[in-house]
Formats: sequence, structure tokens, C-alpha cells
Amino acid sequence: MPASRRRARIDRLSILMLCLASAGALATTGAGAASPEPEIKPAVAAKPAVVAKLPPPPVTRRDDVKETLHGVTIVDPYRWLEDQNAPETRAWIDAQNKYAHSLLDPLPMRGAIRERLTALARQDAQWAPTERGGRYFIQRRRAGDDLPILFVRDGLDGKEAVLLDPAPLSPDHTTSVSIEDLSMDGGMLAYGVRTGGEDETELRLRDTRTFKDLPDRLPRALYRGVSLRPDGKGFYYARQNRATGIRIRYHAVGSPVERDTEVFGSGFGPTDWVGATVSDNGRHLLLSVAHGWASSEVYVQELDPPGSARPIVRGLDAHVQAAFAGDRLIAQTDWQAPTGRIVEIDPAHPEPGHWRDIVPTGPDAIEGMAIAGGRVIVHTLHDVAARLDSYTLDGKREGGIALPGPGTVGNLTGRFDSDEVFFDFQSYTTPPSTLRASVASRTTISFWRAAIPFEPDRYETKQVWYDSKDRTKVPMFLVHRKGLALDGRAPALLYGYGGFAVSITPAFSSSTAWWLEQGGVYAVANIRGGSEFGEAWHKAGMLQNKQNVFDDFIAAARWLVANHVTSSDKLAIRGASNGGLLMGAVMTQQPALFRAVLCEFPDLDMLGFYRFPNNNPPALLEYGDASKPDQFKYLQAYSPYQKVTPGTAYPAVLFMTGDADTRVPPLQARKMTARMQAASTSGRPVLLLYDTKAGHAGGRPLGKIVEDQSLELAFLASQLGLR
Repeated sequence: MPASRRRARIDRLSILMLCLASAGALATTGAGAASPEPEIKPAVAAKPAVVAKLPPPPVTRRDDVKETLHGVTIVDPYRWLEDQNAPETRAWIDAQNKYAHSLLDPLPMRGAIRERLTALARQDAQWAPTERGGRYFIQRRRAGDDLPILFVRDGLDGKEAVLLDPAPLSPDHTTSVSIEDLSMDGGMLAYGVRTGGEDETELRLRDTRTFKDLPDRLPRALYRGVSLRPDGKGFYYARQNRATGIRIRYHAVGSPVERDTEVFGSGFGPTDWVGATVSDNGRHLLLSVAHGWASSEVYVQELDPPGSARPIVRGLDAHVQAAFAGDRLIAQTDWQAPTGRIVEIDPAHPEPGHWRDIVPTGPDAIEGMAIAGGRVIVHTLHDVAARLDSYTLDGKREGGIALPGPGTVGNLTGRFDSDEVFFDFQSYTTPPSTLRASVASRTTISFWRAAIPFEPDRYETKQVWYDSKDRTKVPMFLVHRKGLALDGRAPALLYGYGGFAVSITPAFSSSTAWWLEQGGVYAVANIRGGSEFGEAWHKAGMLQNKQNVFDDFIAAARWLVANHVTSSDKLAIRGASNGGLLMGAVMTQQPALFRAVLCEFPDLDMLGFYRFPNNNPPALLEYGDASKPDQFKYLQAYSPYQKVTPGTAYPAVLFMTGDADTRVPPLQARKMTARMQAASTSGRPVLLLYDTKAGHAGGRPLGKIVEDQSLELAFLASQLGLR
């Protein structure tokens, strides 16, 4: 479903997409094993390799900038690396890339890894379609493509044509497109054009019948949602200014952008996320405001007949995400419901006392909902595995929608007046597939399945629960080859995220598939900070509670060692974005617990974060703002950059980031690399791979993703003694 038809974004999906992409999940979308997996001999887990004396890293000049914050003197030895465009910084980046490649390129397993990853990734991939006006719009990346292409199909089984191909937009295939919205009659497409991995896009319109762009173009900016009128004659869009916040504007197709009018958002600030969605019947404009992670508001403006925006939900210490089912307003909320509930709100009497439960709160967290077939399809998580259930608007549970097994549901799409629902499904050992369900019968059939040379039946997934430092029970998935002896000698890769209310659910990736084929164990800890168990689980891992996230992850690593799944010399860890902060924190707090670390697009300097450009203001509400005395105290207690200690034997570390990251300032990875290279005494490498076009929103074509993954896995193999 186009972005603007979902709830107003705090960009949880973008965060999750980065996590999956960095772990390789986006490189191998597809499903099933139509052809048998070739016989692959697992790599032998040898004794830890003797550390060879490495050539020294490039020399980094220190400038030791001093500043006093709340009476505390902070010395930053590499402040000069914050200037991304300075000639000295560019020369340093070039030197670091050359140094990293000089150590990674010759690794003996790299060629075989790249060959296997290519075989897994170079398959047809497809995502759940969107139906509009009897036409189906499908994103597909064919085996030979670097980027997904948007196809349009006339009818469920009709002929297809290419509607939008991003490949000609750039010779190196680093310019991509995002599907922002489709009009309800299927005649108009709004899409974004993204250069590299920037969050910023340029908005364009395409007539889906002539396959030609309209003259209307909105300039490069931070757009946080687009919603077309049902007839495609105009659209509402949320445009963000990092300093002043998000405003909703309206653009009439064919008119100059300069005439666009602001319709909502005045008075809200840079940490408020504002969104707008036109109801499918075109009679209502649903307006949402999220105050960071604290609470949200809902407003409705009548479009037919025209009216002004009026508040529906305001002033509650709760989150509310609403959608129209015809003219009825349905909302998901955690008001007096720790794991969430679904209610109907009467706009004429919107007070919480008048809300009517459709789905009451229960033991399982509500992950989302879709309005389809005159019903509410509710997506819940039971012990971090997806469930789908159908409810009438009067609150009667009709039953569950069949799923292939424990796993993840994504891209759940449907229409209120249509019986069909589409969604993608995957697990750690099941490549993604697209399923089509009947709402009335709650049965599913396969809509699309790809041939991936991987056999799920060779592997097993189990869930264990362990005690964190404060005795909180935390779940963790373990995935490995069936019959693998867990005697402490298996190499293990532990992944975590823990933030921004993002649930980390089972996902397939080519890099994980390779790891499993080598006899490795893949572990995923569902630590606090996510929303796997509702908003309370999220709040237990944010702001002053952030240390819980690190404690949960450290406890997961210790459980793996104590239960002889692996040993510290065979344990690698991985995380990206907020997960990169996790990597920085745990390796500075417990450096002897891990052998190797992959740290991608990370937040690391939490004391300087508040003053960095492009620091993503809502992140300050998740982490805290060091310019505030009370928040400075707990940020100082863990900020990884300041916790690097000279003379410490740190694990081997591979940092990855890029110039085009306009969400997490890449200066943090630059400074952290320099500081750790100077501090570590382990003799293990501290490396930085820096891509001038990569960023949080992508910027890497499939071929480059495979290339980077081969370097990452070769790095892990060399450190953990795989041969």
C-alpha cells in the first residue's frame, strides 16, 4: 500500500527497512525452493586464527577540542572530522577506504562468498501489489535488475507493462524511486526520485494510462507522505523542515508549485510528525500529529462538503492511529491498553468514554491493522510471530487468516469494498512470498513465488527466553542447521536493534542464508526498545532506560556462551542505525565478550548529537538531548564515542556509512573509527568502509549490496576462524 495510506509516519518502516537491508534481507526477496539447493560443505570452524601483525591504519591528526557542558569538560580528539567537505576529511576517507580494502579484498573466502550471495540474490523478487480501479500495481526486481521496477497489470491475470523503471535515471543505478501513492481510480501515480541514500526526494506525477510524467514536479525536500484525491486531480503532502517541522500542503495538478497552500501543521514544532490521508471515498481528510514518541492527536477535515479541521483526539497520554472504513473512523490505540486495542470513534462524540471496542486489549501486542472487505484485519505478534485475525466492525471475531507458519507479515494491503487482501510473508529460513487472502473465507493462496536455491528444511528455528540483568525475561531466536552440535565451537552471529518501537520479526536474508550454510548459528535478541510486547516494552528501552537495551543484548551474548552455543572467540555481533549505537555501547562496555563487530550507519557520539546537522529531531526524543542537564547525565553514562578507552583490547570492528546519510550523521562513524584505531591494543583491525552515495534510505544497487556483503562476511569468517 502506498506510504500515505498508512499511519502518519515516524518512519518506523524506514528504520526497519534499513535494518533488513544492512543484514541482506532486501537482497533476496522471493520465496520457496523450486530448485534443490546445491550441496554445500560447511566451512570448518577452526581454532581462532593466530592474529597476524597488521599494517598500521592511516595516521589521524588529533585536535583535542575542549568544551564544557553542564560543568563537565569534554575533550574531542577528532572534532575536525565532522567537516565532511573539508579536503583533509576527504583525504582521510580515501585513506581509510584504501586501508580497509587492502585487508578485506585479499581474504581467501571472499570470492566464494560473493559467488554464493550472487546466486541467492540474483533471483526474481516481488512485493505485495496494490489494486486500484481493477488494475494491479506490482513492484518487481527481475534477476538481472539492480533496482525494483513498477509494473501495472490489467486485471488479476491480465497483461503487464512497465510503468516506471528507475534504471535509466542514473548510469550507476544509485538513483531510485519510491511509490508514494496511487489514486483510487488507478489513473495517477505519485512517486519520489531519490539520489543515493538520501532521505530527501523530488516528487513527480505519472499518468498510468499514457505512461508519461506530468509537468508537475516538487523540488528535492524531505517529504513525509503523499495522499492523492481519489480522482487524481490533486494531492496533500507533508513537507518537513528540520528546523521548523512538518506542514501539510495541497497541490492542484497542473498548477505551479508556488501556489500550493498550507492547510495544516502551523503551530507544531520540529519534533512533531504531521501526516494527512484522504479517505478512499474522498469525503474526509484525516490529519495526524505524533508528538515524538509520547502521544498523538487526530483531526478530521470534511472535504465533501468542505469544512475546517476539527480535533477528534487531543490531550491524551496515548498513541492513536486512525483510518476510515467508509465514513466510520477506526483507530488503533494504546489508551488504557498496554498492548493496544482497536476502537471505533464517533466524530460527533469523540471523547474516550464514547469509544467502542472492536478488538479489546489482550496478551498479544497489536502490530497494525488493515481495513478490507468491510472488516478490520488485525495484525498481532504472539511471542514475536505474526498472526492475522478478521473482525467485523461490530467487534465480532470471525477467525484467523491462515499463514504458512511462524514468521513475519508485511505490506498488508486491501480496500474496504474489496474481499481480497495481499501480504508478504517470510521467516529466517523461508524466503519472502506474496499471499492473497479472501477476507470472507479467511483462506490464502500463493500469489507469487520465486525459485531461490535454498532449502529451508535443512535448518531449524527455536525461541529461547533468558534473564536480563534486572531479571526481565527476554526472547531470542536461534537458527542453525539441523543436527548441529552446540558444543561451544560453532561460530555465532548475534543481531539486535532495540529502539524506536520497531519490532524485529523473523526475516530472510542472503547473508544469513550463507552463514547458516557454513554451520554458523544466527541469533536475534528481541531486546527492549522495540514494540514486540507493546509500548511499555518500547519505553523500557528509551531515554533514561536506554541502558536496559544494552544489558539485554549483553545478557543474550552471555547466554549463548554459558549454554555452549558458541564462545566469545567465536561470537560476532551486528547492528545498524540505532542498532549501530547498540554495537558501540556493548563493545565499549564489554569488549572481551565479542570477537568481531559489524557496525553500520551508527549513532555513536550521543553528547554531540544534539548539535549535529541532520540529526533527525525525533531521535532526540528517543535518546535524549545532551544540552539538557538531566538528559546529559544518562547520555554521558554510555555514549560510545566518549567511552573508548586507550589501551583496551577491543574486538575487530568494521564500520560502514556514507556521505548520503541525511538521517544519522556519518561524522560519528568517522570519529569513532579514528578513536578506536588509536585506542585498541588487541591487534585486531578497526576498519571503515565509506560509500559516497550510500545512506539510510539506500543508495546501493543490488550488485553493490552483494559486493559489500561479501566483504562483511569475509571479515567475519577471517575473525572467527572459518576456513
